[in-house]
Amino acid sequence: MYKDILVHIPTERPMRPVIDGAISLAKHLNAHLDAVAAGYVASSAAYVLDGGAAVAAVFELERERAVERAEAALEVFKSEAAHAGISYACHPLGAIPADAAGALGEIARLHDLSIVLQPDPAQGSFDNDVPGEILFQAGGPVLFLPYTFRGPFKARRIGLCWDGSRLAARAVRDAAPFLARAEEIVIISINEADAVPGEVSASQLARHLGRRGLTPRRVGLSAARSEIQPTILSLAADEGLDLLVMGGYGHARWQERFLGGVTRAMLEAMTVPTLMSH
Repeated sequence: MYKDILVHIPTERPMRPVIDGAISLAKHLNAHLDAVAAGYVASSAAYVLDGGAAVAAVFELERERAVERAEAALEVFKSEAAHAGISYACHPLGAIPADAAGALGEIARLHDLSIVLQPDPAQGSFDNDVPGEILFQAGGPVLFLPYTFRGPFKARRIGLCWDGSRLAARAVRDAAPFLARAEEIVIISINEADAVPGEVSASQLARHLGRRGLTPRRVGLSAARSEIQPTILSLAADEGLDLLVMGGYGHARWQERFLGGVTRAMLEAMTVPTLMSH
């Protein structure tokens, strides 16, 4: 059960999709909602701290202004949360981008679910880096809302993107609270005969979900690797799915994060809210 939810409120991008989606979900689940926003200090300011007390004072002033930007973003959330009558708290941060992303990832580890906004490559913002950082660091499910998302969040019709992998299995387990309330569940498998061992086939997943009292339907499709993400989104549109569930593929190398091809493509062209687990 999701009873303790975190939402990242952007300070440099439109915030309405995550505010509306997170508050409506928290209200529906009677869950507590922590909202965190980060105002960013220019990275160059962090490198002048050795310049003496005067320079340090300038950096601190910049940090305070960053916190004020975070607080301003949270005021919008606070007004809507209070109106909805949910339990909530606000947490403003002010830091250089790398420190802010790391702090947000750490905060997410204590929550049942984290909600973030889909990155938008067309907008140059540090807010674009936060969702991926939370996915890598949270150790739990992350709900990505498209930046085109409007209105309350719902998950009546759910698609499970299944390839038999550990990450796909983790995502299915993490989505259990949504699955228990779903009106319809569709198991989506791509190129199953070539890529999925029989022991973890879609039919085996359906059998195990049936023991939870769930009755999923299976859809098997074929697609070239470069067409997997468009194929999934096309099916989601045809089926009228409210939510996709999938593993968040990628790996860390040095201090950078690299997303897998399908995961990266999904984040770039997301049309349906998507729950990912890494």
